[in-house]
Amino acid sequence: MAFDGKPTTIALFNHKGGVSKTTTSFNLGWKLAEQGHTVVLVDADPQCNLTGMVTGYTELADLESIVESGTIYSGLTPAFEAQPRELSAVSLLSVDLRPGLNLLPGDIRLAEYENTLGIAQELSGSIQALKNLPGSLSFLITRTAGSINADFVIIDLSPGLGPINQNLVSTSDYVILPTAPDFFSVMAIDSISRVLPRWKRWAEQAFTMPILSSAAYPFPEPGMRVLGTVVQKYRPRGGQPAAAFQKWIDEINNAVKNRLVPALKEGGLLLAESQYAAGGVSLDDLCLAQIAEFNSLIAKSQESCTPVFALTEEQLGGTGSVLDNWTESRDSFNQQFTDLTNKIIAMIEAD
Repeated sequence: MAFDGKPTTIALFNHKGGVSKTTTSFNLGWKLAEQGHTVVLVDADPQCNLTGMVTGYTELADLESIVESGTIYSGLTPAFEAQPRELSAVSLLSVDLRPGLNLLPGDIRLAEYENTLGIAQELSGSIQALKNLPGSLSFLITRTAGSINADFVIIDLSPGLGPINQNLVSTSDYVILPTAPDFFSVMAIDSISRVLPRWKRWAEQAFTMPILSSAAYPFPEPGMRVLGTVVQKYRPRGGQPAAAFQKWIDEINNAVKNRLVPALKEGGLLLAESQYAAGGVSLDDLCLAQIAEFNSLIAKSQESCTPVFALTEEQLGGTGSVLDNWTESRDSFNQQFTDLTNKIIAMIEAD
């Protein structure tokens, strides 16, 4: 699945929090690895929730060992601290329970580079000392993923519109927009319809700057496009979203149809219609999946560092009708995430 020796990079982005970006990143990466792909999860959120979800580490000594072995922050240090050495691949953490799945750990100190990167991205055309920074994030991730011949890179981003998100979204191949059925997700879709085209224009300009193309870490040619949205965290009734949640799902879909899709089309951020058709995705709403609340299974998932859909009966625990209900829910989520992953692969392969 890697093209021209480079992995396919998918960023999960929404500047609204609480929309399951981290959970979707983990679950999508796991499912891709389950299907035989080599995957790198990149924790680019200084809150490090993905790192915690994957490792389950809570003891200080365990966390210190992660930091010492390498994080996204330490990997970028040579560029941001102007050290006389080239960026090199970070040693990835393998996920023991899912062969093929690997983690580039997050680091709270990554936030310390936000302002410096912002200045570089605004002024690198005129300040020679900053020219290596805008391309360094993509360079590090590509080199790290290349060290294990990864097929996919899944990037979990913070909820914000800062320079790090701007950089990583703009240099990704594809973007997925997780949402939740509420008023603020509708507002976020409206905002994203303005932000993504602006970021694409910035990235195209950065790519053409001679000072950035001649940098030690050249700014890559941007080609990001939006795969679609994922709506999560609704409560079902009879297998369908309850009325109160369906109202907001409809509002999100309307915002996508009437505001996001036209903006993406004008900005050159959509796939070809045939690619969406290959994944069974409608251009009316770009909805890749609707996934209900995990409810009591989320605690089992967090305890086992395993997605809800991959929990074994031993991990589920329980007996009798309780176990039967949990197993039925697990299998339903497994089908939903399988369908989501298959849609994504079908659209990418049709590119």
